[in-house]
Amino acid sequence: MALLNIRWQQLNEVYQQHHEWLQGWLRKKTGNSWDAADIAHDTFVRVMDKDKLQLGAEPRALLVHIAKGLVIDRWRHQQVEQAYRETLAQLSPELWPSVEEQQLLLESLQQVDRLLQSMPGQTRAIFLLAQLDGLTYQQIAQQLDISLITVKRHMRKAYLECLSL
Repeated sequence: MALLNIRWQQLNEVYQQHHEWLQGWLRKKTGNSWDAADIAHDTFVRVMDKDKLQLGAEPRALLVHIAKGLVIDRWRHQQVEQAYRETLAQLSPELWPSVEEQQLLLESLQQVDRLLQSMPGQTRAIFLLAQLDGLTYQQIAQQLDISLITVKRHMRKAYLECLSL
């Protein structure tokens, strides 16, 4: 119990000393104070969720590292949402899904994006050639100038990633 109190004291101290600075840094990165506040909050939530609070001599380095990842996630999320909105705008309004369905679709697109981003580059490229372009494994091997067994290995890796959802 005493160890838990020490951990919370450390976290509180880091929050008091660095929250305002982090929020200012994020405001410059995001261009607005609302996103900066949200991401700063999420950064400290991530720090709280860590089993061991190891901020070291430079806690700002860890805070920036976590915050950068969250900023990138936010930008990626916005890009996916923008692409979805642009696609939706091409349809006539009577074909639009309901607001609830739109939200479910956006969440699914975000999940697919996270899945694809988690794959190594070549695995992702091979998976997309097979799934979106409909190429056979042999065609992918020829196009990328790699062996058929390499294509199969990457596809197995991609399918395992998909199953891990």
